[in-house]
Amino acid sequence: MSLGIEKLEMASVFSPQGRIDGANAGALEAALLAAIDPVVPRIVLDLAQVEYISSAGLRVVVLVGKRLKQRGGKLVLCNLQALVLEVFEISGLVGLVAITGNRSAALAA
Repeated sequence: MSLGIEKLEMASVFSPQGRIDGANAGALEAALLAAIDPVVPRIVLDLAQVEYISSAGLRVVVLVGKRLKQRGGKLVLCNLQALVLEVFEISGLVGLVAITGNRSAALAA
């Protein structure tokens, strides 16, 4: 997995590429947690280039989402491929995590 990071005025945007699984979920978690900014506690996770996410990746999403919520912030996911969206649906996280169709909607959410 490679990880693109873009700091914007209203949020930090992370764009992982490849697979999010047990081998790299810890690195993603560390990067996301380090990016939590007390001034702008919003993170957009753009999953357009992620073809697979395991339970370890789902755990990272839940953990970071909870941490942001505790700090008055928000985690928004966008551009999920069909198989990745299906994993979120099967796990029951669709209603618990903000998911939008594109980056613009995620930044506006």
